[in-house]
Amino acid sequence: PDSDPISTSKNNSLVFWALCGRYVLGHEAMRRMGTANVLIAGMRGLGVEIAKNVILSGVKSVTVQDEGLAEWMDFSSQFFLLASHLGQNRALSSLSQLSALNPHVHVSAHTGPLKETLLQQFQVVVLTDSSLDDQQRFGTFCHSNGIKLIVADTKGLCGMSVDKIIEQKPLLYIRHGFVDGSTVSLSEVCGMTKLNSYGPVDIKVLGPDSFSICDTSSFSEYKKGGVATEVKKSKILQFKPLDEALVDPELLVMTDYGKMTKHQTLHLAFQALHGFVKRVGRLPKPRSQSDAELLVAMVTELNKVSHLDQLDEDVVQSLSFTACGDLAPVNAFIGGLAAQEVMKACTGKFTPLQQWLYFDALECLPEGNGGEGEELTESTCSPRGSRYDGQTAVFGSGFQERLGEQKYFLVGAGAIGCELLKNFALIGLGAGEGGHITVTDMDSIERSNLNRQFLFRSQDIGVREKQKSEVAAQAVRVMNPNMNITAHQNRLDPDSEQVYGHTFFMGLDGVAAALDNVEARVYLDGRCVQHQRPMLEGGTLGSKGHTLVVVPHLTESYGPAKTGSQNAIPLCTLKNFPHRIEHTLQWARDQFEGLYKQAAEHVNLYFRDAAGFLERTLGRGEAEALEVLECVWGGVGRQRPQGWEDCVGWARRQWETLYNNNIAQLLHCFPSDQLTSSGLPFWSGAKRCPHPLTFDPSNTTHMDYVVAAANLYGQIYGIVGTRDSSAIRSILETVHIPAFTPKSTIKIHLTDKEMEEERESGHLDTGRLEELQKKLSSPPVNSAALQMHPIDFEKDDDNNFHIDYIVAASNLRAENYDIPTADRHKSKLIAGRIIPAIATTTAAVAGLMCVELYKLVQGHRKISSYRSSYINLAVQYCVLSEPLGPQRFTVSDRSAHTPTNPRPIREGLTQLSLIREGVCIQVRQGVTVHPPTPRTTLPGAVFAQSRRPSMHKGTKCEARE
Repeated sequence: PDSDPISTSKNNSLVFWALCGRYVLGHEAMRRMGTANVLIAGMRGLGVEIAKNVILSGVKSVTVQDEGLAEWMDFSSQFFLLASHLGQNRALSSLSQLSALNPHVHVSAHTGPLKETLLQQFQVVVLTDSSLDDQQRFGTFCHSNGIKLIVADTKGLCGMSVDKIIEQKPLLYIRHGFVDGSTVSLSEVCGMTKLNSYGPVDIKVLGPDSFSICDTSSFSEYKKGGVATEVKKSKILQFKPLDEALVDPELLVMTDYGKMTKHQTLHLAFQALHGFVKRVGRLPKPRSQSDAELLVAMVTELNKVSHLDQLDEDVVQSLSFTACGDLAPVNAFIGGLAAQEVMKACTGKFTPLQQWLYFDALECLPEGNGGEGEELTESTCSPRGSRYDGQTAVFGSGFQERLGEQKYFLVGAGAIGCELLKNFALIGLGAGEGGHITVTDMDSIERSNLNRQFLFRSQDIGVREKQKSEVAAQAVRVMNPNMNITAHQNRLDPDSEQVYGHTFFMGLDGVAAALDNVEARVYLDGRCVQHQRPMLEGGTLGSKGHTLVVVPHLTESYGPAKTGSQNAIPLCTLKNFPHRIEHTLQWARDQFEGLYKQAAEHVNLYFRDAAGFLERTLGRGEAEALEVLECVWGGVGRQRPQGWEDCVGWARRQWETLYNNNIAQLLHCFPSDQLTSSGLPFWSGAKRCPHPLTFDPSNTTHMDYVVAAANLYGQIYGIVGTRDSSAIRSILETVHIPAFTPKSTIKIHLTDKEMEEERESGHLDTGRLEELQKKLSSPPVNSAALQMHPIDFEKDDDNNFHIDYIVAASNLRAENYDIPTADRHKSKLIAGRIIPAIATTTAAVAGLMCVELYKLVQGHRKISSYRSSYINLAVQYCVLSEPLGPQRFTVSDRSAHTPTNPRPIREGLTQLSLIREGVCIQVRQGVTVHPPTPRTTLPGAVFAQSRRPSMHKGTKCEARE
């Protein structure tokens, strides 16, 4: 619809479909996206990759155009073509599958030629597999008619993208450290309140924790508080017409700074390639020396105008040798980048590419002409009427056989996992005799997965038999019926080592990690280190992504995790001193788990074995035992509800305790005018002074809490509730709320350390503990009838009261502390621990991972052949760099050793398992091992420890769902 697809739609699935995109792009950007009509020309591998990503992003409509007919050469990268589509139009053949990706995007096909009258119907046009003449003709037309144009192309191991957007106004709000000249807006200032409405002001940085603003001499006196938010000003970016951009070398964006000369050469080589096709009527033949010589001559002629200082003729020759190829990983990477540019063109969000970007992975070719296999010739690279013809044109038939024989283990079938499986199917990994793919993922499919995990459909949601791994495996078998793939639903951890043990890992050729947390990556890395198996690793966070390839004896490993978590919220902050909405949401999640899950589980364990439960609980320490037994007594004693009215009464009293009484107690301990020992206000900085709330049945948020809390409380006891607010208000009129008086004996902890010391000191109500122990010594005779029903948090069901409770509980606490509240969408993302992922970034990351896979299968032994990558598609930041080698370490004789030069193992050695580091080393009894730094992992002829690559400001990117 032309109206806002988020705020006006009554379709819950449409609302949730926009959720992750809205969190990454913002509400206004998603609204603009929902009104955009996009034309994508060319439905070979690159075109369908872009179309898939754009449709998943949630535009209004996508039209795919192609006059061509499907042929075997397309099957190496066009994942929506089946054998039955041979000889049929590519756009029509892909239409049904593209339409199924997002039911809220209208997808149509156009099989006629591209004409200006067609382009006039769209706000954004994408050209793939197009001639330079068409690019220039349509570029001029789009420029003069205000249509945004993106051109993308791949040829074998090389690819390019160019933007020709009329103008762009990126706008972004973020909080971080400032620099001189930054512009900020001020809010929540107490005293000098005029600043809150003053508007953006320029600042001058005075130090790491101070800055100066405008002249405030005429303002009222400053008291305390305030939040400074940096405002990124809108900027108009001008784009040159395609004809002018072709001859402007300053518009070239680098992706690999070690290949600057190559990319400058590629800019001319792609132009020459169009001229070659125009002159000869075809692309250069694979490995044809005469065609390569002609292309080099044409590039040399173009350079007479461009005047490049260095012209890399080897790159031109390699492009000629491989231009007929059509590779899924390269299309995935370029397709991800190009689709992100479409999103920028539709929304005005983020910074678009200015204007040319080139990518090559020519280091994937054998390090020696034939490497360990056949020599690459016109014959070995010629088409064979196979789905892999587009890949054979680059690497030869012998390499295709090696790909088919590979045995790989994929851990994770989420966003990156789906993209990897698609690429595996297209390149034929494990699809030959003796080859095999094992994929494991313990998760089921949720609605929030559908906007970037393209192998899943809405009919797969909530079906117990349809786990992610199984559905994904079935989907890629359709893409490539030769796939040998087995789906598991196991968590990868020490408990699954009976399944994934020594024999399993030693039977593998490699491992791919598509995991959603650092701890699992570290564990998998340790297993690969232990068994000397290569690992491909990648992760995304919104528009950011990274990849890492781990090669035994050659590169660094992923390495051990750092102790602690930079993102962990201190318990004292959650309990008493929240200052961000993330804190109140985490507090609400903890309340949910404690009240509706853990309490019921404790009661059921008590009923199952009362004596054993009491013994185990008391053995966990008096502090924890008191909490647990109070919880159990509430579920079996007189407090147990007998009907719906009791549930409503409990919810109302819970409201009073959390949002009035507890806050009053906190202010009793620390009054609003409390001073620290230094004479400074206690309630300042991150400590927000709270205020109690007064229950108001006419307040929507107040009633939302009572309705959700009462229904959830009833569910764990098997009591049926209602959403009828008027009926609940009637019950509330009869609920007695006890008077509350703050106590001076209660101590409130300021730090987690104080809290822990209190627990360890034993200053507890031991009399109450003994009383509870006595009361619970004999379980009720009707315990079977008193069994409770623990609730597992489920964010995707809007009718189960889970998110209702979280939103109301969090926003009420935010109101206590004057923290800006969060709407349902944002609350669901944070409380559901959804780290936003988008299809464009996951496609690009998976493509780069599979580029490295080519090198592993080739058997490359030069570290200079491999690449680690760091990308941010929001600003087209793409950096590919050589990975770090392993660290050196010394042993008893102080001589230096590396994993590629291990000490010889002789008799009389004992094995020392360093379980903490996840590796194993053999050392002589009594020998002292001297690591060079305290953090070094002892590799013992395997790996050295990784220096963790940083993503941005030292933060490593994680793949989360």
